[in-house]
Amino acid sequence: MKIDGRHYRTIFPAPDGEGICVIDQTRLPFAFETKTLRSEAEAAVAIRTMIVRGAPLIGATAAYGLALAMREDPSDRNLDGARTRLAATRPTAINLAWALDRVAGMLQPLSPGEREAASFAEAARIADEDVASCRAIGKHGAALIAAIARRKSGPVNVLTHCNAGWLATVDWGTALAPIYVAHDAGVAVHVFVDETRPRNQGAALTAFELNAHGVPHTVIADNAGGHLMQHGEVDLCIVGSDRTTSTGDVCNKIGTYLKALAARDCGVPFYAALPFSTIDWTLTDGVAGIPIEERDAREVTHLTGRTDDGAFATVAVVSPGSPVANPAFDVTPARLVTGIITERGVAEATPEGLLGLYPERRAAT
Repeated sequence: MKIDGRHYRTIFPAPDGEGICVIDQTRLPFAFETKTLRSEAEAAVAIRTMIVRGAPLIGATAAYGLALAMREDPSDRNLDGARTRLAATRPTAINLAWALDRVAGMLQPLSPGEREAASFAEAARIADEDVASCRAIGKHGAALIAAIARRKSGPVNVLTHCNAGWLATVDWGTALAPIYVAHDAGVAVHVFVDETRPRNQGAALTAFELNAHGVPHTVIADNAGGHLMQHGEVDLCIVGSDRTTSTGDVCNKIGTYLKALAARDCGVPFYAALPFSTIDWTLTDGVAGIPIEERDAREVTHLTGRTDDGAFATVAVVSPGSPVANPAFDVTPARLVTGIITERGVAEATPEGLLGLYPERRAAT
């Protein structure tokens, strides 16, 4: 992704070699700022407070966080402790545990003196692999968009929920990657962007990305999607995923399930786009098995934005004293998912569909 003509990844080594730079997503869309993480504790705070967010980027940040821990203290005790502390930051996205297990598993047989360099190298490989996976997801998903474009006049209208773009990954994105690839290939595509309460990742982050890339889009209220589908204004839905089961259940930002229900009722194809690292092969029932993060009630009760005079203000929007629940994710059952777009192709949301793309998992599953 380019910002003001300069290409950025969402996470990259600091120029001084002493830390890892990330884009501070809590400052977007009104300010583009990077933040340097110089310790495992700072990496954990960045994940927990959503300075970085999105399952693939959380995984990459956790990998670098473990590397920063090995710079501080490469002992077995600190390796186990840092792994546990980073894993506790956010429970839903499987990429977090996947990345930590991969780096820790590689480090365990090494001597303490070898661990710092090896962990930074492995974290860099995870980041590079994510870029390649997302680029391939874009290619496979763009073929779906192009097929619709050949059957209709006017732009292909895609509805997406939350932010599953460049900002949620190391580069390209998952749900937005097919849109970028199609747009760059000259396919007329338009995106309906759900605002995505309570943190407004769609209105703030997805709209920011699409603006930067020049993709036509319209921000809509979360509850407008069903109405648009009823009136034939949505050709397909593409969302991301924080954890997908071996049976094709998809866990994504709260509100995704409702979009899938509306899509099924209206005959609109509904796809989830995700890399291999988001598939949890140990789970078969997403509703029963995926832990759903409960976040701070203040995310619901208050909103922060920029006033007309350029100042920032936080205001209360909920009746004082009312109880608040804030589950961050929901699960869309596989029966509502048309297909899953991965770096290896598009699979049916079934065990056989996923195993057809990942046959090496058959024995383990």
